[in-house]
Amino acid sequence: MLRGFWYPAVRSERVHGRRLVSSLLLGIPLVLGRDDRRRPFAVRDSCPHRGMPLSRGWFDGRHLQCSYHGWKFEPCSGRCEQVPSLVADQELDVSRIYANAFPCREQDSFFWVYVPEKGEKLRGDAEAGTPPEVPKFSRRYTLTILSAELPVNVDHGIIGLMDPAHGPFVHQAWWWRTRRSAHEKQKAFEPIPNGFRMSAHRPSANSAPYKLLRAYAKADAITTTIDFVLPNCRYEIIHAGRYWFSSLTTVTPITAASCRIDVRAAWNIFRFVPGVTGVFRYFGERFMEQDRHTMELQAEGLKHQPAMMLIDDADRPAKWYFGLKQALLESRASGAPMKHPMSGPVTLRWKS
Repeated sequence: MLRGFWYPAVRSERVHGRRLVSSLLLGIPLVLGRDDRRRPFAVRDSCPHRGMPLSRGWFDGRHLQCSYHGWKFEPCSGRCEQVPSLVADQELDVSRIYANAFPCREQDSFFWVYVPEKGEKLRGDAEAGTPPEVPKFSRRYTLTILSAELPVNVDHGIIGLMDPAHGPFVHQAWWWRTRRSAHEKQKAFEPIPNGFRMSAHRPSANSAPYKLLRAYAKADAITTTIDFVLPNCRYEIIHAGRYWFSSLTTVTPITAASCRIDVRAAWNIFRFVPGVTGVFRYFGERFMEQDRHTMELQAEGLKHQPAMMLIDDADRPAKWYFGLKQALLESRASGAPMKHPMSGPVTLRWKS
């Protein structure tokens, strides 16, 4: 599980008022909330005194208070501000005690948390940069979110996300594609910082949604670009004349054996068609359920730690992902610049 990146922890709609929400991220228990100034915060859900979950305590909008011994913490910094058991002549500077607080930002209806590398010291939240964002190309747009938990290691979730060959077998549907519609495809890829890009191309001819988009937009020049960027981000951008659709999909590690997929989709097309968001969610949820069910079945086989085989060309993106991950870890260990596993642009062919 890669540290030193932003990860989506919980949906913003779950955090309201002074409510505290628990979440698990990269195996780290967190408690999240908003203070009275509406600043989001994320703190390790463990009091540094005796390990009591802070989510089981009290929050008054300014302080998190442990339910065991009443220690109080300012949640955005994690700084301790009161130890009730101290008496007047006991010299303990409580301001030097900290609960483990993480940089936390709200973006695209999610609380994002920066998980630093082990030993990484941040002098301020600004050093963590900004979390990923759904690309947007107009002032007015619709945004919706789909999520599903997957019972597999994050690596399997990610390579499933970028796998181009499972569609005719997992996502068979009249509104998407059928197994009979599979045909040879050819796509150009190029390296980008910390990732790779499927260069701008015309969408697949055997996809009903793209046919509908072409008819509605009255645009022949529809292009799709897909990027993957470490640690877990897949961006897809579709342009059709003045209309656009974009998505940011992340696969977030929860534990070593489970992850969560979140799709944030934004668009300016069909905005005035009644019920279009509901229709998108209905078909999107069916699509994700097919993936979730497949991962559930795969988890049964993975229990026995089988040897796996990645082939060219359909599995080349999976190979690049593992290569990128290894290159990043080697760069961090040695201090040398990261060596990208792609030497330059390449064209891949597969049938789907």
